Amino acid sequence: MQTKTRFPLEELVRLPEFYAPIVSPDGSKVAFYADYSGRIELWVLDLAGGTPRQVSHGQVPKSPHAGFIWDRAGRAIVFPLDRDGDEQHDLWLLQLETGEAVQLTATPGAQEIPIEFSPDDAWLSFLSTRDGQLNLYKVRRDGSEVTPLTRFDTPVEQGGEWSPDGSYLIAAANETSDPHNFDVYLVPADGSGPRQVFSSGAGTFDFPTDWSADGRSIALTSDAGGSQRAGVLDLNKGTVRWLSDGRVEESSRTFSRDGRRLLTIRNRDAVLRPVLYELDSGVGIEPALPPAASVTGGDFALGGSALVLRYSCDAERGTLALYELERAELRTLLAPHYGSIEPSVFVSAEDIYYPSFDGLHIHALLYRPHDVEEHEQIPAIVMPHGGPTWQYFHAFDPYVQFLVNEGYAVLSPNVRGSTGYGVEFRDMARHDWGGADLQDIVAGRRYLATRSFVDPERIAIFGGSYGGFMTYIAVTKEPEAWQAGVAWVGVSDLAAAYEESMPHYKYFLQEQMGDPVENADLWADRSAANFAHRMQAKLLIVHGVNDPRCPISQARIFRDRLLAAGKQEGRDFEYVELSDEGHGSADQEQRLRAFRLVADFLQRTL
Repeated sequence: MQTKTRFPLEELVRLPEFYAPIVSPDGSKVAFYADYSGRIELWVLDLAGGTPRQVSHGQVPKSPHAGFIWDRAGRAIVFPLDRDGDEQHDLWLLQLETGEAVQLTATPGAQEIPIEFSPDDAWLSFLSTRDGQLNLYKVRRDGSEVTPLTRFDTPVEQGGEWSPDGSYLIAAANETSDPHNFDVYLVPADGSGPRQVFSSGAGTFDFPTDWSADGRSIALTSDAGGSQRAGVLDLNKGTVRWLSDGRVEESSRTFSRDGRRLLTIRNRDAVLRPVLYELDSGVGIEPALPPAASVTGGDFALGGSALVLRYSCDAERGTLALYELERAELRTLLAPHYGSIEPSVFVSAEDIYYPSFDGLHIHALLYRPHDVEEHEQIPAIVMPHGGPTWQYFHAFDPYVQFLVNEGYAVLSPNVRGSTGYGVEFRDMARHDWGGADLQDIVAGRRYLATRSFVDPERIAIFGGSYGGFMTYIAVTKEPEAWQAGVAWVGVSDLAAAYEESMPHYKYFLQEQMGDPVENADLWADRSAANFAHRMQAKLLIVHGVNDPRCPISQARIFRDRLLAAGKQEGRDFEYVELSDEGHGSADQEQRLRAFRLVADFLQRTL
């Protein structure tokens, strides 16, 4: 095989990266996490020009999971700080001028997520599990006077944004008996109790995203039409004006500061693109971006005259850009770093569709090394994604690029249960984890085996989170299909995971797989630990000790079942616990450790 020069793994991991860009309330600056210094820190960039300025110095977490927020004056940032990836965050306020960080909340064992400052900057809204279920609270900016605003038995899934006059907040919650449901609520800021203001009907997801400048309307996203669509809710009339037609998935984001436009994100063919709706006419315009670039963050800036967008492509790392609306011009704010790596070494994905066991066609992204001859046969990897209600996009994936650079073909399938293909497709995995979606994965394996450049005897499965669950269930329920597997922070025993989960994760498990008691047989059948004795593939198990989403016990249970079945560690499987890590990491050193573990294992087994 004539391949282009392979890049050093360490250099790929150490290429500077930025995360979660957020525009300041006045639209003049953007803040973001970045590892330019070698570790994750907060940085601020003035949109009028200049270079990024580091504003934190070791106070922020190594791997940020819950973002951060600006205060209204643009002088401070509130960020959540956990302990070695355990996601039990406390809230801290960072003064941008002095770099001083002050702790606002102290709730060991609770998860707290900042949402937004009130219009007068006196209060901060946040989500917290401090009283059990995930609910909405407010706290004064000095950390005093914590006030619960909702007391739902089910989680507040989204919301916490303040009305322009500071009298209300919005939230998505559910008071029905069906866990597969979210409605829109107004939450009085005085704590007097929420009231429902919109529902598309039972069994639908309605999520509010932003207030209009006059406080009379709310942007929302609903799946009531069979596909996610964006609309504007008139609070006085209780009616919705739909802006997208529902033929393509689309979700609302934010109103412009002048109230003229609504930014949405359109999800079509695994590509995320911004769409701007003029509210007077209802006309939607898609800003011109590089072909096949997916946007993973965006907001209005400079008084609504521009957009700040983060985008990437299959073979192009992330770019932060300013899109000037009147001129339709794109200006780079943060260019991707490549070091000594020639960007052309990265590969683009091929869109393919393959038939599953029941004739349903599954969309997937297929990556293969440059210059592979059709008669050559190389090893391949099927990579189930996390979620399960998520999907793969045409966007830069460092894991995929490093695997392809090592000489593997990679198939990233969006199996049933994935987002992006309508409500019916998204809900096909409900009450069926590890069932038909597993057969979609196996069908992907069969598809790879038909490609002339793939060695059918050297196909592995590698996934994290729900992809880790899928890896466990694949190597036990379909043991002959795989030469090797990598289960990263996965779940192997659903009932045990439920018992250890935070309340909002328990709710999600019930919504997806039904009641754990009433559906005990199903939960047991879809728990790979109960079938560990069937495994034939070589398996690498990797898990963060501090993972709150998929507890470390999930890896230990599966390891112990393998040992009880007569499997030998070091021969049949390998087991690694990461003592200072949770549910994945953005930290350079931790990512390098992860990449090396996978590269070494796959080299030896494939």
